[in-house]
Amino acid sequence: MDHILLLFLMLLVSYVQCYEAGLNLENGVKLKVYLSPKITLFPGYVSNKSYYDIEFPKGHIAVKSFNDEVVDEAGDPVSLLETYIHHWTVTRYYQRNGVKDLIIAGNSGLCNHGRSQFFGMGSETRKTSTYVPDPYGIEVGDPSKVPVGYEEKWMFNIHAIDTRGAVDAMGCNECRCNLYNVTQDKDVQPLKPYYVGGLYCCYDGTQCKVKNAFKSVKRNVYFKYTVKWVDWSDSIVPVKVFIFDVTDTWQHTGIHNCLFEYDVEKSTTGVATNTRRSSVSFPTAGDVIYGFAQQYSGGIGAALYGEDGRVLCASKAIYGKGKDIGDEAGYIVGMTTCYPKPGSAKIVKDETVTLESYYSSKKMHTGVLGLFYFLVAESS
Repeated sequence: MDHILLLFLMLLVSYVQCYEAGLNLENGVKLKVYLSPKITLFPGYVSNKSYYDIEFPKGHIAVKSFNDEVVDEAGDPVSLLETYIHHWTVTRYYQRNGVKDLIIAGNSGLCNHGRSQFFGMGSETRKTSTYVPDPYGIEVGDPSKVPVGYEEKWMFNIHAIDTRGAVDAMGCNECRCNLYNVTQDKDVQPLKPYYVGGLYCCYDGTQCKVKNAFKSVKRNVYFKYTVKWVDWSDSIVPVKVFIFDVTDTWQHTGIHNCLFEYDVEKSTTGVATNTRRSSVSFPTAGDVIYGFAQQYSGGIGAALYGEDGRVLCASKAIYGKGKDIGDEAGYIVGMTTCYPKPGSAKIVKDETVTLESYYSSKKMHTGVLGLFYFLVAESS
């Protein structure tokens, strides 16, 4: 059954309209390139820090795309074979003038806690389109939405793992606890006996096992991020950012409690695909404008279904095939995106929407995620 679903997913990906090439930018589009704060790494070292008040376009604008990549101090791209990007997120917040008090101004859901970012990816950053088609845009900087006495700001969370000289690079990337030699999480709480890999083992400052003879060399890297936007006008149709996490427990608890990660067990039945699914009641009505899945190595793709089983959006993992930067073998270097024909992917308010996330189960994968980012233009 799973192999049929996978074939169906791949066929669906070919049906959607993609805008990844040949974009004709309209008049008024602005572009600016920024650098994140410096990230210092050593072989096997993990950096997972949040950086507040990062540079971002000012004013009442519509964001059209947000792209980035990791570069070294010379500005040259860095290979995933050396620095693995576990994830990165960009979150909006409001800060009271002159004090540290802040309010997270997250996206439109669906998780009650966490997943509040507006933008975010992982190793697939370089080859995943983020362009928002006309006449749509992600509205930010509206002064009427900022609480009195506060200022709108943005922050990065960047989780990078240096795998130079690693004994098991993929194991480091999957945060397998035995490779990090940790028995406690970042809050000094003992790990559960069954917990063998995931975020609790590769927190900031941890060290993955490297080869004994490998020389430890410090390296500074940066996130180079490019933002495209237009000034806000009445001609722009605003879209809301939703993130559906396949670990959301809503269908069982009635609460959007997202567990954030799960393990994929090695198949003992010969079935090559692991399928995890979750359903939620969608809080608003509108058209799906754009979407893509976020997965870790082993991921195959994901699909978002309406209550009647129709496909709202599907996304497939793109794997590298060599050693070149942007084409690293064994790594997800991109995700296909969906741009449904206008009006073809409608969601009705309170409709039950289902996410299915597909992973290879030929071997075990620890600490995987199954997210689906999608933009919705609300309708009355």
